[in-house]
Amino acid sequence: MTVTAVDAGPRKVSRAAEVHAPARELFVIVADPRRHGELDGSGTVHDTVSGPGRLSGGARFSVKMTWHGLPYRVTSRVTEFTEDRVVEWQHPLGHRWRWELTPLGEDRTQVTETFDYSRVGSLRGRGLEIYGAPARNAKGIEATLRQLQERFPAA
Repeated sequence: MTVTAVDAGPRKVSRAAEVHAPARELFVIVADPRRHGELDGSGTVHDTVSGPGRLSGGARFSVKMTWHGLPYRVTSRVTEFTEDRVVEWQHPLGHRWRWELTPLGEDRTQVTETFDYSRVGSLRGRGLEIYGAPARNAKGIEATLRQLQERFPAA
């Protein structure tokens, strides 16, 4: 199972992997915030979600999370939504999480997940770097993509 680093630009941590499932099938999971716990490889996202059962542009959803053993709840807003292709949401602190699904055939999809902190300002961005968020999120993204590959093995 290969997960590849993607150069998405400054202050963006992006990884991609080929998953043996149609983009539409994967999008159903990504577009449902109640299923984000199934996707999460970092162990921080829980299944306690409030908001719509299916995301759309501008939608807000709230997720229970854990960070260094401390529980908290975060409410994010969808900033980009393209059916069967892209879901991106913004955290209240300004960083964004983006999922891009690129069909590679009928039953294969290139899945790219990106942690984008390029718009949070230099001071906040530097704080995230000092705290190690980019490296920690890279590991979480890689684990997430590997889980997807295991869930949808090649036939």
